Amino acid sequence: MSADTLWVALGLVLVVEGLFPFLSPTGWRRMFTQLLQLNDGQIRFFGLASILLGLLTIWWLLP
Repeated sequence: MSADTLWVALGLVLVVEGLFPFLSPTGWRRMFTQLLQLNDGQIRFFGLASILLGLLTIWWLLP
């Protein structure tokens, strides 16, 4: 994997992360407030699920 691929992937992450606050700032704020109510174990579970889904996606896409 080249450095250019890594930068493109980072750029895509930033685009996707910025879509919801741009399109619906009120909904994003409400969602963020609800996230603050979660305990540490719940946040860790969602973090782990995101990591595993990301790794599965990378494994599926790479030859």
